[in-house]
Amino acid sequence: MRCFLLNSSCSASMWVRLLSFTAAIGLTSSFGVNAQSQTSPSPPETDQAETDGVPLFRSGTTLVRTDVIVRDENGLFVPNLVPEDFVIEEEGLPQEVASLVLVHGGRVQNMLTPGAAVQEGIILPSSRPVNNSAGRIFIFFIDELHLDPQMTPKVRHFIKEVGETLVHEGDLFGMITNGPTRVTVNLTYDREFLNAAADKLLGTGLTPRELIFDLQRGPAGPRELAWRAHQAFRTVRDSLDVLREVEDRRKVLIYVSTGYDLNPYSYQREYRTLLSTRRLGFGDAPDFNGFELEDPITRIQRQGAVFRDGDLVQELTEVTDAANRANTTVYTIDPRGLVSTPDIDVDVPLEDWTEHMRETRTSLQTLAELTGGMAIVNTNNFDDLLRQIDAETSDYYIVGYYTTEPGGLEGRTRALDVSVKREGVSVRSRTSYTFSRKPGTSTTP
Repeated sequence: MRCFLLNSSCSASMWVRLLSFTAAIGLTSSFGVNAQSQTSPSPPETDQAETDGVPLFRSGTTLVRTDVIVRDENGLFVPNLVPEDFVIEEEGLPQEVASLVLVHGGRVQNMLTPGAAVQEGIILPSSRPVNNSAGRIFIFFIDELHLDPQMTPKVRHFIKEVGETLVHEGDLFGMITNGPTRVTVNLTYDREFLNAAADKLLGTGLTPRELIFDLQRGPAGPRELAWRAHQAFRTVRDSLDVLREVEDRRKVLIYVSTGYDLNPYSYQREYRTLLSTRRLGFGDAPDFNGFELEDPITRIQRQGAVFRDGDLVQELTEVTDAANRANTTVYTIDPRGLVSTPDIDVDVPLEDWTEHMRETRTSLQTLAELTGGMAIVNTNNFDDLLRQIDAETSDYYIVGYYTTEPGGLEGRTRALDVSVKREGVSVRSRTSYTFSRKPGTSTTP
């Protein structure tokens, strides 16, 4: 199957395969980027116990890399740090800095190269390091399944503005969507492809009326919403898994969506259900005055709200873990901007509308904050915040350390803390790392 640079019929899986090929072949040959795992395994596994009836425990060593932004009290980037200035703690235990790359003003300086892994058998000469002065990698994910159709013209114009502000000469970028348009842009330097793709975007999100009256509710809430959120998270997770193959490059995921709420407007759907049960019918604008629901425990149990929130947290965690393994920072953007009251055609109580907006914004903030990024939500100050993202992704350190990965802990998360031995500076970095999960394994304790 052939897929062109801009193709509205390419599937997400095809885009992932093409991105994988580009990362493994194109980046290596053209830009000198090693196509190895972002968390490179080192020495061979060592057995700790192996007797009849006794489990076999194995351990390995993994090189973990994380982006670190250090600024002084005036908000200026601090470019003169050395490996000895960094303090890394994993689960509260100090770690030795094994690698350090400084990217400042478009120049890349490898300040400390990780030592070669201990290997058995024939030892081959290590390859000569290649000076990598390539720019950043931006992946634009446009969540068409959660963008209101009426917002389509605004989103198209907004994506062009984002590209103009963030994508500079030497930066690679690509785009992927999850809606029916299947708009796809493979990694390229030509911003015209981004503009052409933006003109094809189409929001297919659900309106408040559709959320209340048209969705078929399952035992754990509206199934359509769960499916839409799952499609978004799966698309992003698969793309992040591919980005793990690219090392020592600033990798940024621009996540454009209105966020997620798997059980929205529960009050209104409950009201509708009771009216139908009593055969009273309902109109376009039901009156909620004087309406009393059952006790909260019964209502929540019947709606499955608890289970829906748990599912959302679980999938959000999976995406943020994949981003941290790939050392990719997620910046979420809500194109709705600053919204204080519902539109005039949204006939729902203000309290329920406010709760829905809070839930969707919180999901976007979670995605960004857990990966060291920033969420642009509930604001119209897009220009200044986009320039801040540009600054954060232009000047930074990539710090690496070796961690021991005990066997049997696949998929487990470890807390990270990065600080520097300087007074009056602020440090920004990711706060956790999750080991890869082997196929068929579960993270459930």
